Order: sequence, then C-alpha cells, then structure tokens
Amino acid sequence: MCGIAGVLYSQPKLNNDEFLSLMQSMGDALRHRGPDDHGEWVDANAGIGFAHRRLSILDLSPAGHQPMISRNKRYVIIFNGEIYNYREIKADLEKSGIVFRGHSDTETLLESIAYRGIEKTLALINGMFAFALWDKETRTLTLVRDRIGKKPLYYGWCNGVFLFGSELKALKLHSSFNDEIDRAALGQFIQYSWLNGPASIYLNIKKLQPGSYIQISLTNIVHEIQPKIYWSLLDEAGKSQSNIYSESYECAANELGELLNSAVKRRMIADVDLGALLSGGIDSSLIVSMMQANSLNKIKTFSIGFHEQTHNEAEHAKRIAEYLGTDHEELYVTPQDCMDVIPKLPFIYDEPFADVSQIPTYLVSKLASQKVKVVLSGDGGDELFAGYTRYFRCMEHWRKHENIPQKLRPALGSVMDAVANTSWHLLANTKTQEGVAGWRRFGSKLEKRARRIGAKSSLDLFVRMMMRYKNVGELVNLDESSLTMLSSKALWPNHSDPILNMMLIDALCYLPDDILVKVDRASMATSLEARNPLLDRDVAGFAWRLPYEMKVNNIGGKRILKDILVKYLPAELTDRKKMGFSVPMGKWLRGELRDWAEELLNINRIRQQSYLNGSIVHKIWNQHQSGWRNHNDLLWSILMFQAWQENNN
Repeated sequence: MCGIAGVLYSQPKLNNDEFLSLMQSMGDALRHRGPDDHGEWVDANAGIGFAHRRLSILDLSPAGHQPMISRNKRYVIIFNGEIYNYREIKADLEKSGIVFRGHSDTETLLESIAYRGIEKTLALINGMFAFALWDKETRTLTLVRDRIGKKPLYYGWCNGVFLFGSELKALKLHSSFNDEIDRAALGQFIQYSWLNGPASIYLNIKKLQPGSYIQISLTNIVHEIQPKIYWSLLDEAGKSQSNIYSESYECAANELGELLNSAVKRRMIADVDLGALLSGGIDSSLIVSMMQANSLNKIKTFSIGFHEQTHNEAEHAKRIAEYLGTDHEELYVTPQDCMDVIPKLPFIYDEPFADVSQIPTYLVSKLASQKVKVVLSGDGGDELFAGYTRYFRCMEHWRKHENIPQKLRPALGSVMDAVANTSWHLLANTKTQEGVAGWRRFGSKLEKRARRIGAKSSLDLFVRMMMRYKNVGELVNLDESSLTMLSSKALWPNHSDPILNMMLIDALCYLPDDILVKVDRASMATSLEARNPLLDRDVAGFAWRLPYEMKVNNIGGKRILKDILVKYLPAELTDRKKMGFSVPMGKWLRGELRDWAEELLNINRIRQQSYLNGSIVHKIWNQHQSGWRNHNDLLWSILMFQAWQENNN
C-alpha cells in the first residue's frame, strides 16, 4: 500500500531541480501512506512528474522501488495497492521470455501493460489499486482505479495544471490548486454523511470512479475529461441475473467457501507480519476463522470495545478469538479517547467525512499497526449478502406504504409535517420536559414519515431513508443541486428483486464512498494496509449470481455466510442481533462532547461562514438536546464540515 501523486503541465514551466523539489513535497504529504521509501521522477521537457511513498509489503528490496520504469524504457508507473494474482500473471509473462528484476506485483503489472496493453491487463488483474502510467512514446498519462473503489484517486485541472494523487493534501501543495468549495457536493455530504463520487468537496477536483480510467495526451489536451469504463458493477450484476446459480444450496455453500478461502489465502501473502480486525460479527469472524485454519502460527487479531454495552462487541470478539486460539488484543474506548482523535479527522480525511465509526476504525488501526503492517477485514459482506437490516425494514415500511392511495400521500405528508412542527414548537417553549416523552417521540416519528411518504417505489423509499434531512436546500446554501446516483432516479438499478436494487445502490455508493474511504484513510493514517477478501473479484462475482433465498432466510441476511461459518465456529458464538461498528455519538453529544460541539455550531460563526443556515442548525441542535429527535448522524455531518473548515482556514 502506498501514496501516489503527480503533475502534468499543458506547457512545461519548471526546470528539472524545481520539478523534483515539488514532487518531493507532494510525496512527503503522503508519508503516512508509505513511510518505508520514497521516489520521484520527472521529465521537465514533457511537463510530467511523479511522486511515490512506499509501504513495503512485497519485495522489500530496492527492486520494488517506485516510480518504476519498464524494461523497454517506454513506460513509467506509480502504483498504490496490491495485485493478488500477480504470481500467475508473472509466470505467464516469463513463459513469453520476459525477465524480471524482482518479485513485486508492481513490476508484474508494468511489464504486463508493456506486453499486452492497458485494456487486456485490466481484464486480467485481481486486486485493489490506483495507479498512474506515463507513456513516453505517445506522451499520454493514464490514471486507473480498481473495480470496487478500494483505493482512492483524485484528479483535476487547476489553472492549466493537471493534478492527481491518493489524497487531497498532496494536491493542495501545488500553487495552482483551486480550493473553491463545491456547494452542491456539500449539500449531498450533509444529506448522506459522505461525498458520492465523482464529486469531491472542491469544485475543480473529481474522484476517479471505480472500474474506470482516464487518459490525457499532450498531443491533444482536453480539459473536460470523460472517464472510460473498463468494468461496470451494474453490468456485471445484470449479467449475473441472467446466469443465476442453479445448483443446490449445499453446492453453493461449498463453492463459495472454497472461493473465499482462496481469497483469504491470496491476501495472506506478504513479506511482513499480518493480522486481522475482529469485530465479532459474521464477516470478520469468518475471515479470521479461515486465516487461522490456513496458518501454522497464531493469527494476531485486534478489537475495539466500549463501556456502553449497547455498542460493545468486544466481549463477543474475545470469545471468538479464544475459541479459534488467536493472539488477541483489545482496546476499550472512552469519550476522551474519541475527543483526542477528533482534531485529527480533518487531516486524515482531507474533505468532510461523517461516518461516526471512523473514530473506532482509526483507533483499531492504530492498535493493529503497533504489531503488524497488514490486516484483513470483513468489509463487503453486508452489500454482497444482504446483511443490512435496513433492507428488510424498508420492505416492511413499503408494504404498509403501498396501502395508502398515491394521490393522498402528498396531502398526508403535509399534515404530518405540520403536526410534527407543532409538537416541536410546543416542546421548544416548554420550560420542563417532564411528562412529555411520549408525544415528543410521536412528533419526531411523524417528521421522519413525512419525508418518506412521497416515495413511489421501494427503492425510492430506501434512498429517502438514507437522507439525514427532509429538505437539504433549506439547511445548505446551495448554488444548485448535485446529480448523483442517489439523487437521480434515472441512474437507479431496475431489477425485479427490490432487495437486489438496494444492495446495488449500497455497492455503488455507500461501499466505495463511505465504507472503503473510512477504512483506507483510517488504516493508512497509521501506515497499515487493510485487505478485504469478501470483495475479491471472484467472490463478488459469485455472490451476485446467488438467488435471493440463498442469501436470506426468515431471520435475515447472510444465510450462506452463516452456514459456512458454522464449519469453523459454533453457532452460539455468532448467532446474535447485528450491532454495527459505531460509537454512542447521540449520547456523547448530549454529554462529554457537548461543549466542543456547541463551539463549532455557534450561530454567528455559521452565518459568517455562509455555507449553512445557522437558524436551522440551531433548531436541529436544540431538538437533539431536548431528546425530541436523535439527530446524531445529521449533527455529526455538520460538525465534521465545521471542523474541516477550521482545519482549512
């Protein structure tokens, strides 16, 4: 795992020494992603420069150093990630007479491109990656991102200079960087707590979308860049639905078990120590079980716990670790531990990001990084195997929703809104809150239902359930609305299975722009590489082919994963209600974090900044403090934007 950054000038401006100094500075900004080695390469005459920070995992020798130049001297590459099937690709290339200097996956990737070309190589590789390739012959820059979006890559033209990198902090070091905030992107961030790609918080900077690449040629520079899609999750899911798995459930469980076991073994290949993040849930328990079964030594496992029992999974994780015989470590987190992390979050994430589990994810990564350089995690199981309870909760609401005539829904929504507002105004003017708990909850529930009642399909309802506020335009001072998959129904999947549609929305939006961002930034901030076997190309492809009944039974999702897990662990250790990896933020915002939050939410400060509506923010804060509504997710989004602004001023 590494950090990459680069610059391409439409007109060369720097001499060789100036260019190298710039690239070293941009690379140094990513030192946390790769503290083991650094390298810079420039061609001042062409106006192209690369910087690389290396976290050495495979081939620790100088043969793995980057930027790396191909044997034929035509290509230069900087690479972030891992290619898990590089050994097979390398063996095939060696049969064609290609001689390798070392045994890194980067060299294999580079020589495959030199031999086969970019498109054929992308069809072959299985891994997580983002890389930049310079073709000296055609004077063309190519940027590529992996299929699911595990590794980040930002890019954009700023005042005639093309900038790109793993994190925004590297781009910001260039004097041409434009830091104008994209208000439409801000609106979607407040609404969903993450920035749905390709938008970033900055107007001129985009995120390269998963499964795509861009090319810029100096012979024909185009500033409006159109990414080329080399792999589409929507297309893949569509093909899978026409090729549904038709063998028995037992055959499916055996085949999936073998695929997942192979994916785990591939991700255990490293020239450094590795371990696993163990939450105690189905996904991480299955990954750790397979790791321990494939290891002669005790696997190192790491967990985070909370003193609040409603959020604590550490006890379950410890029992599983004891049963499997892993070398287990745990850390119990206090509100003060979280307060100590909060000031670091704007630097870690570079742009506003507001999944509250970013805090324990950072803390468990920090814990693990003290012992290992690589960890495996269970991310991806919920999206691929219908693990989120919100899928079934949405369908339950939709069945009730359908009984209401569509023509009556708008009027009913208006009435609900009016009653909810009245209940809040009565409470806001009440000096005591004693004896009003019942109707306080009634009013807030009406407000949530009013937001959802206009839904015209189960998927529409699902997207509305993800929204943090009924009308983000009154909360954020927008120039215009942002067109994303979440906001545009024309982009939604349209399969006959409603649960599949919800899973696809999550896999296309929530997974790459929330879950994988959280894990990448939190782990790399501690110089730790995180690998995700459940998101293996073969595992994911098989998962989409499975019929609904193999993923879901009468007690919820992940049926097939649970049945594979029983081969390793007794059911009583894992058969429990899904808890999620989070912190009791709603409670803390009313207690230990209240003073910090109130300072950031000062109404005069917000009005002066001019991005948010201070009066609405004030109302949301008061509603949360009174207990009328638990606004912890919405408030965390607002607070993370405010903290990010403080860090960037």
